[in-house]
Amino acid sequence: MRAIALGISLLLSFVVHAQISVFEAVKTNDIETLHRLKQENVDFNQPDARGFSPLILAVYNNQEKAFRFLITEKVDVNQSDFSGNTALMGACFKGYSQTVMHLIHAGADVNQRNSNGATALIFAATFGHSKIVEELLLHGADSYLKDQWGKTALDHAVIQENEAIVLLLM
Repeated sequence: MRAIALGISLLLSFVVHAQISVFEAVKTNDIETLHRLKQENVDFNQPDARGFSPLILAVYNNQEKAFRFLITEKVDVNQSDFSGNTALMGACFKGYSQTVMHLIHAGADVNQRNSNGATALIFAATFGHSKIVEELLLHGADSYLKDQWGKTALDHAVIQENEAIVLLLM
């Protein structure tokens, strides 16, 4: 019985270590480690303690090689953190237009909402990323969706006094 408990403990320790390695690897664009972890059958959709998936961390830290690796591994591009935020929302918040396009082409849901009801379009409009707003609209983003406060992307653009985005959303 003691040997079984020790075996389980070692296995859990290995799994936790492997998952930590995934998060460090995506934050630092360490593709070699990601390939090694792939050979070890590590789950690239497993979130960290804060709910961040490796894809969300790669996108948020603007680590393009890690991001592209994860996309080719067919990770869940619509996976959200504990607040409901997705990699697409993170890219819209940060203004990473190329990443937004890659996520859309990989199947990201442009109308997915977080726990506050915000969409990727609301993030892009709020933070003044006109090019991203255009792309989201071209790919089916619904400009009429409202967040939990009843505000649309247009409302947020008006609040931010971003005339270019207001014109795009009208």
